[in-house]
This record gives sequence, C-alpha cells and structure tokens, in this order.
Amino acid sequence: MDQSTVLQVLLVPVIAIAVAAVARRRGWPVPLLLVLAGLVLSPLVPGYQLDAGLVLLVFLPPLLYAAAIESSYLQLRAVIRPVALLSVGLVLFTTLVVGWITHLLLPGLPPAAAFALGAIVAPPDAVAAVAVARRLGLPRKVVTILVGESLFNDATALTAYRVAIAAALGEGISWPAAGLEFLRAAAGGVVVGVVLAWVLGRVLLAVRDALIENSVMLLIPFGVYLAAESVHVSGVIAVVIVGLFIGHRLPRATFGTRLLSGAVWRVFGFLLETIVFVLIGLQMWPIMRNLDWADRWGLAGMALAVFVAAVVARVVWVVPSIYLPRILSKRVRRREPHPPSWQNVAIVSWAGMRGVVSLAAAFAIPEGFPGRDTLLFLTFAVVIGTLLVQGLTFPALIRRLRVSNEQEVYTDNLSEAAAQQAAASAALARLEELVAGGVEEIHEDIVGQLRSKAERRTLTAWERLGGGTGPEGEETPSTVYRRLRREMLAAERDVLVRLRDQRRIDDEVLRRVLQELDFEEAILERD
Repeated sequence: MDQSTVLQVLLVPVIAIAVAAVARRRGWPVPLLLVLAGLVLSPLVPGYQLDAGLVLLVFLPPLLYAAAIESSYLQLRAVIRPVALLSVGLVLFTTLVVGWITHLLLPGLPPAAAFALGAIVAPPDAVAAVAVARRLGLPRKVVTILVGESLFNDATALTAYRVAIAAALGEGISWPAAGLEFLRAAAGGVVVGVVLAWVLGRVLLAVRDALIENSVMLLIPFGVYLAAESVHVSGVIAVVIVGLFIGHRLPRATFGTRLLSGAVWRVFGFLLETIVFVLIGLQMWPIMRNLDWADRWGLAGMALAVFVAAVVARVVWVVPSIYLPRILSKRVRRREPHPPSWQNVAIVSWAGMRGVVSLAAAFAIPEGFPGRDTLLFLTFAVVIGTLLVQGLTFPALIRRLRVSNEQEVYTDNLSEAAAQQAAASAALARLEELVAGGVEEIHEDIVGQLRSKAERRTLTAWERLGGGTGPEGEETPSTVYRRLRREMLAAERDVLVRLRDQRRIDDEVLRRVLQELDFEEAILERD
C-alpha cells in the first residue's frame, strides 16, 4: 500500500473527527453535520464507494455490540412487546408497503426486486434519534424502545432482503419457505448467541485481568458474527444476545475491567459512528453518476414517493400497534395500567431515520440485478431524506411536545440515595465487625476516616435530590467538598508535572501518580 492510498484511507476518519469536534463544541447534531459534510465532499472524492462486506462485518457488529452492552436487559425485557412489534412487525410491514409502492411506480421491475427495496429501507438506525433523545432528556422507556428496535430490526430486514433477492434472481423460493427461512435464521441466531454468551462469560470471569478481558471483548463482536453467519443464521441477533449478556454480567467483573471497558467502547463507538455518517454522505456521487438523468423529474418523483411511503408506513404501524393490544387484551391492561401518552407515541412514530445498513444492503445487490442503479438511488434518497427531514425536526418535535424525564431523574436520585444509605449501613456494619473481631489493633484515625467516607457517600446521594444546593441556594457540604478537592487535585497535578519537567521524577512515576488523581476526580464527577 503506497503513501497516497494510506492518505486516502485516513481522509474519512480525519474529516469525521474534525466535523464531530466542531458540532460537539457548538451543540449541533453530530450525525446530521457528518452526513452534510459527506454530501459536500462527495464530488471531490468520487472513489469512496461503500463496500457492503466492510459495513456488515467491520462496522455493524461492533456498533451493535457496543449498544447492547450499554443497554439494560431488564429494561428491554419490560418493553419486549413494543420492541418486537417494531423490530419485526414494522420492518415486514414497511417492506410490503414500500415494495408495493415501488412496484406501482416501476411496473417493469420484478415484484421481488421491488420488495427487496422495501426490505433495504425498512430498518431505521436509531443512533441519531437516541443521541438526540438522551441529550434532550426523553423518558427512559421511549429511549429503551428505540434502542431495542435498532438492536433487532437489522436481523429482520437483512433476512427479508436475502429472501427477496433470491426470489428476484429466480432461485424459486415460496412465501412459506421464506417464513421458515426467517424463523430458522432468527432462532438459530438466538441459540448461537446464548451458547457463545455462556462460554465467553465464563472465559471473561476466569481471566480477571482488565487488559486481557477488554482485548477479548474487542474481538467478541467480530468472532460471534462470523461464527453465526458461518452456520447460516443471524449474526446480528447473535451479537446482540452476547452483548446483552456480557453487559448484564459486567458489574461482577473487576473495577478495572469496567473502567477500561467504558472508555474503550465509548471511543471505539464514537469513531465508528462518525466514519459511518460521513460515508453515507460520500455515496452521493458514486450513486448519481450511474443514473440516466433524461427523466430527472421522474426520478425525483419516485424518490419522494418512496420516502413518503417509508415515513408514513411507520406512523400507520406505530399508532395501532401501541394502542390496539391494550384495547384487545385485559392482560396487557393489567400489566400496563397507565397507557402511553400520545406525545411519546408521536416521538416514536417520527424516529425513523435510516442509516448505513440500508446503503450497505443496496450496494450488496449483485451486478446485473434488474434496476440496480435505480434501487441504489431510491435507497440513498430515503436515507438522506429521513436523516435530514426527520433528523432536523426531531429535536423541535420533542421540545414542542414538552416531553422530558424530570420525574424519572428525581425518582432515580431518590432510589439512589436509599440504595447508597443501605450500602453504607452494610459497609459500616462490616467495619464494626472487623474492628471488634480483628486480631490486630487498628488505629482510630483509620477507622474514623473509613466511617467518614461511607457517611459522606450517603450524604452526597441525598443532597443530589436538592440539586446540590442548600437553603436559599447555598452550597451543600458535599458540593463545597468537591469544589475544594478539585482545586487541590489541580494544584497537585501542577506540582507533579513541574517535577517531571525538572527531571526530578520519571514519566512512569508521573503517569502512575496521575492515574490515582484521575480516579479520585472521576469519583468526584460521579458524585
């Protein structure tokens, strides 16, 4: 690989990080700015055509895995019905609606090819929606539903896509056979995921070495995906199952594993997401240059019709799928006594931004496939249209509907304070046992410091309920403590760096001491 090729490969991540840095500093929506940057640069770098295999192997598994380990298995289990209706029912419904509209617009296109387009544009990518939802403070249940949908809908869409492509190529597959293929791929993905989750969970717990554990975890999504795909089942589902299992077991790992894992996946996920959104925009020129622009208005009309069909199909499906089960089932009403607000339903209905998986599936259409260039263009139109139209209006919709998680934040703080008090009581009781029954004498100053530490953690949790301020806006003792301790840590760092610059301590010593200070400051930030 020559130097010019290396520079071209590095161009996308450099551009992506630079644009993301500007967007984050100014509080702009990062995914949308990245897509716009890609659109602007596309004519300047026409050689950046998306490689479907690269996306489905290099980008999709780690992004799904990172989202899964940060998700709550218990919260997802509580919303399994709406998640299933969105990730399976909505995907299939969108496939049928968009396929039917496409067949009407392009009667010369084989019906199976039209339904292949429906499967391609069916799965929303919730990365942009979830980023906005968390930043603007949407209720946890809404965020969990959007995350759960994004974790599983790719498996449904890719399976439907493969069936439609096979039918269009004349491989003779019937609807019953297609249904059985879908069930086999999904069930097989679950089985492979559960087996590998159990094996990998035992391996990680046996290692007990933060560096080794996180090195293994970096390889897990790729290995699990390849293992599942090698036996022709859903690698997407297998990766999600393993990620949820390991994320659920992560609290039992060592503290070093958790700290390192959070940092590693935050950086890795950020880098992959920024590259992916720039790549979406960069596909404009490779797609546009292969089109016959003699009927440009016809192409524009088709793009608008397919875009509207994809957006409307979600709204048409979401509203009845949320309310009808409550009307038809007493069991649902007993389990969920409070119906979802129409504001939350409206937000879920509008969170339908498509992403790179749709483009990767479109580019994976074999050469010579009927209407391949037109299908690529329509896919690109839906992806860009949903990202720009829905992505730009999504924050405004949330603010307009005045949806927030303020009550959840208060409830979380209340439950955290109670849990901290219970944990601190257990810690103090254990301390008294050790002091009373110890074979060695423990200095009273040490015991006093340990008691003070446990009591301060409890006090901090209760003070958070008041927003960190006391009567008439006065700082609470814990707030004062954190502010003063941060100033002290900054002074310590200045001295340590100066000693290193004066060659009085080595860099290795500096890093070791700074790490201790960093851990303490991280605890202060958490408090």
